[in-house]
Formats: sequence, C-alpha cells, structure tokens
Amino acid sequence: MIRNYSRFLTLAAAFSAVMLHAQPAQNADWHKPFPAFRIAGNLYYVGTADLAAYVLHTPQGDILINGNFPEDVPALKKSMQQVGLKYSDITYILISHAHADHDGGVGLIKRETGAALWVMQEDATEVESLAPGRPGARVDRTLRDGYTVELAGAKLVARHTPGHTKGCTTWTLRVMENNQVMNVVIVGSPNVNPGTLLVNNKEYPQIAADYVKTFATLKSLPCDIFLGAHGAYFGLKDKAVKLKAGNANAFVDPNGYKTWVAAKEQEFTTEWERQKKSPGSPKK
Repeated sequence: MIRNYSRFLTLAAAFSAVMLHAQPAQNADWHKPFPAFRIAGNLYYVGTADLAAYVLHTPQGDILINGNFPEDVPALKKSMQQVGLKYSDITYILISHAHADHDGGVGLIKRETGAALWVMQEDATEVESLAPGRPGARVDRTLRDGYTVELAGAKLVARHTPGHTKGCTTWTLRVMENNQVMNVVIVGSPNVNPGTLLVNNKEYPQIAADYVKTFATLKSLPCDIFLGAHGAYFGLKDKAVKLKAGNANAFVDPNGYKTWVAAKEQEFTTEWERQKKSPGSPKK
C-alpha cells in the first residue's frame, strides 16, 4: 500500500509539473469580460479585458483572430452577439501565436463553427499538438510571411514576426472609417517572457536573430490603428472609454505604436546583452 501510494504521489507531482509548464502565467484581466465594440470600419473587438480577439466582418462570413482559452469561448460568443455578429458566421480562424492564451480555444471554435484554421507554418505543429494545454486542432492551411487571407473584399496580410514563438504573426489590414483608409496593425508579440533563453538556446538557436528581424518588420509597417494580442499593449481600457465617450479616433495612435515598439526593442536588447555576459541565466 505504501509503495503504491508513493507511486501515486510521484505521478501526481509529475502531472502537475507538466500542466504548470503548459500554462503561461495568468493575470486578473485574462478572463474578465469586456464590452464588445466596433473599432473602425468592419473590425470589431470581441476579447476579454486583456486577451484580445478580433472579428473582421464581411457579408460572406467573418474572420476571427485569436480564440483565447477554451473557457473564454462562451464570452466570445456573447461579445459577438453584443455587436450583432453571429458566432456561426466565423469562416476563418487565425491566431497571433501558439500560446494557450491565444490559441487554446481554436479547436473548440473550429468544431462548433466548421471554420477553417489558418496558421503560420512555424506554429502549426504547436497548434496541432495533443500535449497538455495545447488545442490539438487540425490546421487547414499553413501560412508564410506576406500571405493574405481574403473574404468578400476584406484582406488581412500575415507578417511573420518570430521570436516570442517561431511562428508569431502580426496581422495588417486596411479599414475605411469616415471616408478615410486606415492602416491597422495587430501585433503578435515581441515580448521576451521571463525564462526565455536568447543565448545558447538549443531548442531555438536563431531566436535572437528572429527578434531582430521582427523589430525591423514592425518598424517598417505603416500604422494608424495600433492593436495587439493583449489589450495592455495598446491601452485597450483607456481607449475604449474614449471611444464610448464619442472620440471616433480613440484607437488612432501611430505615435503610440512607434513608442511601444521602440520600448519593446530596448527591453529585448537589454536582456540579450545581459545574457551574452551571463549565458544560461535568463531573466526570472
């Protein structure tokens, strides 16, 4: 009995360790409901208070960017209803990158809507993985840098911005608002998470070089409306308040985009230089 009980504890501890590794650290706003709203043109925000999800609406179906966690899918459905969109109209599912807070729910959404899932090729294996915390969703098409997703005249361009994940994707599009064409940038993520090895990373040897390429890409993109995978990137809460108060240009923030990208590049450079001097000791 004692031997079997000890074995049970060992297996339980191992399973807990796997689950802990599979799930990124969470914050209070991740699962907090947030009122859905139209950002500009036919682009809508349907995410939580920090986990951003977007719908590009067309007469022939909708394009969803990010599925968040599976437990956030009911909130996504309600958010779409709030702005007059139908969950069943989702035709394409896209993601910013293969982390559970952005792609965890895509398998469920795909099963319930029959939508096609398109993912940057370097993240496809992670999205299809059956490991704990992964969506295990079949990818219908793999993307490369510059590929487009088009539906009824709406077009999104996939820009490969790796580093945060190997297939991290920044989405760009144009929307019409007040007879003006607006360039929209939905940043995947240039963050260097705690514990990330930028030097001597055996699983991802080119990670630092990929970050360098990513910042070059982000700085080259024309941006009027600044959005991203997390609401905290672009000041979701404050801008939503201004929009509700009648400021139609609340999300027009080209200078904020440039400032944020520059700050993130400096964070990366500082951490990279630190790790060059002290290899194998990532930020904790």
